[in-house]
Amino acid sequence: MITIGLTTWTEHPALIGGVDRPVTLTEYAGHLPVVELDTPFYGLPRASTIANWQATVPEGFQFILKANQVMTTHGQRQHPVTFEERAKVFADYAELVAPLVRRHQLRTILFQFPPYFNRTTENIQYLREIRTWMGRLPIAVEFRSPSWFATPGMTTDVLAYLQSLRMTNVTTDEPHNLNDGIPLVATVTTPDLAMIRLHGRNAQGWFNQGANWRKTRTLYKYSEDELQTIATLVRQVAAQARDVCVIFNNNSGRDAAPNALRLQEILGLQWTNLAPQQLDLF
Repeated sequence: MITIGLTTWTEHPALIGGVDRPVTLTEYAGHLPVVELDTPFYGLPRASTIANWQATVPEGFQFILKANQVMTTHGQRQHPVTFEERAKVFADYAELVAPLVRRHQLRTILFQFPPYFNRTTENIQYLREIRTWMGRLPIAVEFRSPSWFATPGMTTDVLAYLQSLRMTNVTTDEPHNLNDGIPLVATVTTPDLAMIRLHGRNAQGWFNQGANWRKTRTLYKYSEDELQTIATLVRQVAAQARDVCVIFNNNSGRDAAPNALRLQEILGLQWTNLAPQQLDLF
């Protein structure tokens, strides 16, 4: 199984004929079978919000939820949290996703770590603590610090460690240099799921953290040749994992949906768990 999705569902006008208005989750679910949401990163949504999501999509639709920023250590240099505070966030998060787990709608929980989450003894141990806190919940890990993959030998050790923790290492396509980012290298650390996240290749926007950084960092449209190469990567990974999930995050210019739909065509994918598409979107 190969699935393709986008980050959020509202900001993809290509799914509704280019009309300039927010896309509904039902409309989104008529085109793609999985969505990634960063809502929990900023604050845990209410149980009623989760229930509304579930009521809006067909059975089999999948959600990828980002871990909360407390869980990924974002901002804790400036605002440290206690062990008890962190443990409570983990417990609350596990309770929050339980309805998705019961209906087999939680694809994975994405731990996207900040660039300063380096390969240290403390952080290596923290990954083990995450697994303990999360129990058997599915976890995907996306590193931003190149320290985790500085040498081939180190890469092998890190991937083996993630495999032992039953954590999916996310294959990322993003700008990278010696101090930031990870090169695009296919990895599979869990047999049930391989995950590929595509942020685009706009190095100037990615590394220049100015006033418009959040609007320009993912300003990128993949070319046909690049999508063909990505399709080859997806097929390679699909030979090693039961499921492959590809997420397009290159959406500052609203290019994620067109790129995703084109990759679907290249790979010849058809999904059976989509919502009925409305005849009149307007």
